[in-house]
Amino acid sequence: MTTGWQEWTADDAAEWIAAPAAGDDKYSRGVLGVVTGSQEYPGAAVLGVEAAHRAGVGMVRYIGPKAPRQMVLARRPETVTVAGRVQAWLIGSGIDQGRRSFVLLGDLGQALAALVPVVLDAGALDLVGTHTAPTVITPHAGELARLLTAREVPATVEEVRASPGEWAERAASELGVAVLLKGAVTYVCDPDGDRYTVTAPTHWLATAGSGDVLGGILGALVATHHELLAKDAEALTALAATAAWVQGEAAWRASADVGGGPVTALDIAAAVPGVVGSLLER
Repeated sequence: MTTGWQEWTADDAAEWIAAPAAGDDKYSRGVLGVVTGSQEYPGAAVLGVEAAHRAGVGMVRYIGPKAPRQMVLARRPETVTVAGRVQAWLIGSGIDQGRRSFVLLGDLGQALAALVPVVLDAGALDLVGTHTAPTVITPHAGELARLLTAREVPATVEEVRASPGEWAERAASELGVAVLLKGAVTYVCDPDGDRYTVTAPTHWLATAGSGDVLGGILGALVATHHELLAKDAEALTALAATAAWVQGEAAWRASADVGGGPVTALDIAAAVPGVVGSLLER
């Protein structure tokens, strides 16, 4: 493992989990705006919204095409699908960068113009640097290589996989944002020098849709900490490491429930509340 990186632990994660107090309402608990999914990949919207709800956010406001919107509402009817107050955004999961419609580009532009913290994933990674709000990007190795190469920093997938910590740091420096580089060991860093690793407790986590679940968890944590982030944007890095830890622990618990066997992304999302509860007890 690259030296100089701190392994994120349950004790670290517990510091970034808080239960609502008697005076809280759905707005003070955080409202996450979500622009994810597409006609081709509607499941990404469902998984991200599901995970965000289960991670403890006060409200999820979904903005997206009709097909994924209907699927989101069928799965999570408490989701709001009209424009309104938002304290953080999750955008890009399940979106094809090369097939973004005029309407979708408008939705993405409005989200980024809101100047609230943003989680950029998948089909919105290329939008990094087009706004000034606190931002964390969540690429895998291939996505990071493509993103850096497009910014005239040549990188191959093989190079990123060989030295993930170094490339995550370089991306944070070049792009000026927090970076969560997904993998069996996830690397989380920012331009200010914070560097964390999160080691997956089970490799069953490598399953379709698990990244969408991670986005939902992270988006929820960002939204619930919107007041802190307004004063301390650097906290975004710790929240990203916490989201990765919660996702990994949820996958481990879901697998343990079936005798150590395989799990799906929805299984991981379903285990998130138990993980959050255990952190609150620490």
